[in-house]
Amino acid sequence: MTPSSGSRPVLTLVVATTDDGVIGAQGTLPWHLPEDLKRFKAATLGKPILMGRKTFESIGRALPGRHNIVLTRARDYRPSDSAISVAHDLDAALVAAGEVAEVMVIGGGDIYALALPQAQRVLRTRVHAKVVGDAYFPALSADDWQLVASEDFAADARHAYAMTFETLERRPAR
Repeated sequence: MTPSSGSRPVLTLVVATTDDGVIGAQGTLPWHLPEDLKRFKAATLGKPILMGRKTFESIGRALPGRHNIVLTRARDYRPSDSAISVAHDLDAALVAAGEVAEVMVIGGGDIYALALPQAQRVLRTRVHAKVVGDAYFPALSADDWQLVASEDFAADARHAYAMTFETLERRPAR
């Protein structure tokens, strides 16, 4: 499904965060959770992904099978891969995404905060861990967001931490 001309795509934030809101530490994820990575890939494959420059540089390459869009304030920023779109504000990033039904916002903290007021959905992996971090996901108000799906996973040999996959949708305006 593609939106009609001139309509905005659904913005979905895809994030892994601790219960305290930590999403990163020194430019990296402070955990390795294969089931979370599998969920991320399934949610984003074939869709435009929007990320900040620091997130893009921490990944180190374009993610295959997705239209990669980097949002940066640096007007002279040019990634080495010419297939990557660069935008300097959220509206320009959505234009770069083209006529699509959904754009996936994948971080980091500043980009989540910028996109949150316009987001309609959040796919959150809540990592049940206490870790030190320097990047955070903004708090979600229960007045604005409702949990519509939740699935718990225990820690195991492949996952150092227990986690919960959550889907949240924006509540209708009152």
